[in-house]
Amino acid sequence: MPLPDSGFDYVAAFYDSLARLVYGRALQQAQQAALAGLPAGAPRILVIGGGTGWVLGEILRQRPQARVLYLEASPQMLRRSQEFLRQHWPTRQEQVEFRLGTEAALLSQEQFEAIITFFFLDLFEPTRLRQLIARLYAARRTGALWLLADFAQPQTWWQRGLLATMYAFFGLTTGISARRRPPIETELQRLGLSARPLGAFFGGMVEATVWQ
Repeated sequence: MPLPDSGFDYVAAFYDSLARLVYGRALQQAQQAALAGLPAGAPRILVIGGGTGWVLGEILRQRPQARVLYLEASPQMLRRSQEFLRQHWPTRQEQVEFRLGTEAALLSQEQFEAIITFFFLDLFEPTRLRQLIARLYAARRTGALWLLADFAQPQTWWQRGLLATMYAFFGLTTGISARRRPPIETELQRLGLSARPLGAFFGGMVEATVWQ
């Protein structure tokens, strides 16, 4: 039986190409902007739903001593991420633990100085989103930073249309539970976190923030 949230197996082979076709470099630019919020030194970092692994290279480039737990529910995405690290950062493989699973795979004692959710929280309907965010919040060390890059609440007709198309496509191909953008900011604020904007891209449709 496939894991919950593992539907991205079906799009792993062309996910990055599709993102570039639609959004150009905007999604990568947002992730790079959000990574400006990484804590200094050698932080313990949780990346959940990291996709094909591109973000690993950026993390290790900016924080060479970081220790990363890379948590991914899609076996295909996880394999691609492992291959990316072997090809591009072979000397850093011991710094990254790859783990197949959802937030339920986090161990009760694991704590992180930074949590990274890039284009991930938008995939879940509100009830599941609240549960997910609460579990990730519990894995934060005191004062930990939460780095977020995601789609903003749509403000124009073309943003609403593009997001609706995106949700329809991924709903059919991956089985994501969200049918529209969920209240990500509301749930983070509910836990007492506040945002610092780090950049807006693609006409304001994509945003980078750090929450603390």
